[in-house]
Amino acid sequence: MSHDERRLVYSTDGSLPLPKHERATPKPPRTGGLPDDGVVRVGCQRRRAGTMTLVYGLAPSEMATIATKLRRLCGTGGTAKDGVVALQGDKRDAVLAYFAERGRRTKRMGG
Repeated sequence: MSHDERRLVYSTDGSLPLPKHERATPKPPRTGGLPDDGVVRVGCQRRRAGTMTLVYGLAPSEMATIATKLRRLCGTGGTAKDGVVALQGDKRDAVLAYFAERGRRTKRMGG
């Protein structure tokens, strides 16, 4: 083993220089993985003890108003945060019909 390959664990004499540690470069934050192509994606996911309908692809300026309209249309609770509108229950058909009436391009996610 050469002098450069040794890893100093503990030394009291101070004759060996301390090794220089290389810091890892921080990774860029991951995006949601969904493309930003103007298509509204509607999916369903199991969370805790129930099912949630998730709506992706809405502009941040329209999320709050559409979330309110969808909650009233479906008669259920929900939230709009982190770029996703989440509704309680499996309401994919009603949400897809809502966007189809307004001429928005939609895709159904999942099964």
